[in-house]
Amino acid sequence: MYFKRLILAIGLIFIVTGCVQTPQEQAGLEVRTNPDDPLEEFNRAMWAVNYDYLDPYLVKPASDIYVGYVPSWTRKGLSNFIDNLSEPASMINSIFMLEGKDAVNHFNRFWINTLFGLGGIIDIASAANIQKMSDREFGDAAGHYDVGHGAYLMIPGYGPTTVRASAGKVVDGLYPPLALLSFPQAVAKFVIGGLETRAELSKQQALLDSSPDPYKFVRDAYLQNQDFKARGNDTEVEELNDEDLEGLLDEIDE
Repeated sequence: MYFKRLILAIGLIFIVTGCVQTPQEQAGLEVRTNPDDPLEEFNRAMWAVNYDYLDPYLVKPASDIYVGYVPSWTRKGLSNFIDNLSEPASMINSIFMLEGKDAVNHFNRFWINTLFGLGGIIDIASAANIQKMSDREFGDAAGHYDVGHGAYLMIPGYGPTTVRASAGKVVDGLYPPLALLSFPQAVAKFVIGGLETRAELSKQQALLDSSPDPYKFVRDAYLQNQDFKARGNDTEVEELNDEDLEGLLDEIDE
């Protein structure tokens, strides 16, 4: 039954993303907007909900409280534990992309941190010079084989995604140990991950606010990142500095 669900989900991602077309494409007219954003009017409305209301009045204050009152070592342990849960999915998706070296890296990080790092709370693998790489999602594997993004979507309280990325997360959720999480555990994983992500984004808030079109900046940066991950041959996780981000901002706003 598990494998039937997995095969069905994999089939759906190729079918759904392959069938998505903009109204202009269906009518045979020239596309004048970003072809990956046929729902731009709706997405901009959802962006306003996120950017003008949910983020400043809910998400950012919650993130500030989390960062300010939860000890850093506790936050680090929780973040490590959450990241470790995704290593098996990243391993399988790296295999799909024929990236054997990356698959071995994800596998080694998972068993070492699970066995010797208290289930992943302590990042023993990095201390052993097995550095963390960015998560490899099934949506990345699909993109590696030229499956399109599908429609770009701005989700209230969540942020940007695409049909391909969202369907890919459904597939990833079928891999253990993610498939073994109960609903409350999955919600806790989502909330903690979101608070940590918002805390990291605070460092670049000024760059976003200075963009003449923050919606376009976030959309194009997200899609470019998805394309980069789909190309494969990933590198170790590195944080962008302000100069890197300013360069990206200039490139996108051109």
